[in-house]
Amino acid sequence: MLTTPQYILNTQGLRCPEPLMIVRKTIRNMKNGETILILSDDPSTIHDIPNFCRFMEHSLLNRSIELLPYKFFLKKGIK
Repeated sequence: MLTTPQYILNTQGLRCPEPLMIVRKTIRNMKNGETILILSDDPSTIHDIPNFCRFMEHSLLNRSIELLPYKFFLKKGIK
């Protein structure tokens, strides 16, 4: 990971659409520029989280999808 995230969100054991709903609610309460590490074992998050970042204009800084749990490192906002 690039830096230590301000938040860690473990969505393991949850299935679509729950992980994305929880991610959206969590990010809504974050400040612009804050970071979050999302852990998931739901295969749909491989596509859902990058699409969410594009649509909601957040930065996907890093992802690791080779092994479980999948890890997504996001920053709220683009800049």
